[in-house]
Amino acid sequence: MMLPLASGSVTWYLTRSTGAVALLLLSASVVLGVADVRRLSSERWPRFVIDALHRNVALLSVCFLVAHIITAVLDSFTSISLLDAVVPFIGSYRPFWLGLGAVAFDMLIAVTITSLLRQRIGYTGWRAVHWLSYGSWPIALVHGLGTGSDTKGTWMLTLDLLCLLAVLAALASRLPPVFSEHPERGRLTLGGTGAFLVFLAVWVPSGPLASNWAKRAGTPTANLHHEPSHATR
Repeated sequence: MMLPLASGSVTWYLTRSTGAVALLLLSASVVLGVADVRRLSSERWPRFVIDALHRNVALLSVCFLVAHIITAVLDSFTSISLLDAVVPFIGSYRPFWLGLGAVAFDMLIAVTITSLLRQRIGYTGWRAVHWLSYGSWPIALVHGLGTGSDTKGTWMLTLDLLCLLAVLAALASRLPPVFSEHPERGRLTLGGTGAFLVFLAVWVPSGPLASNWAKRAGTPTANLHHEPSHATR
């Protein structure tokens, strides 16, 4: 039997840490992809090296995500099954916010599989699925804010903000050429980004950072009685 949350379960700490690292690596992968860092290639850093960096960071993020899921399943504080990790919105613990994590995971698994089979499915098919990696990032961010036990912590808020700013900076670097080549795509990207920022500005203060969020998020009553006062899990 694992130690309860209040006693400092090892799996609980591993779940928190692997989740934070997975978000950081996923953000780095998105930044590398969105900013199209291949344009920065040089004799010292040829394009294939930068491509390999992007690919390896993406695979590493998936590895930490798998570790995050496994430790969450093993943690005795919550009743999360492996099925909950791949089938969205069926769990008993914060079903909606946990379900967003399952959605992001499924999207990344699809990207990983198609990347491994790229030679078989062709560039067009791979590229179409690859766009899911960019869509998974905001979903993963919201999942972490909605379920994370450290959401109110200064260090976690700082990490979330840095990841957000990094992705926004990458988007800002890409928008000018996108607008010149594909105006409709540029407007769609700009509008979607603006809507997401407005959503975060309204939801985060009234949701994860507000009092009683654990109960409102769908935490089972049995778990609420054992949560430390500083946690939002």
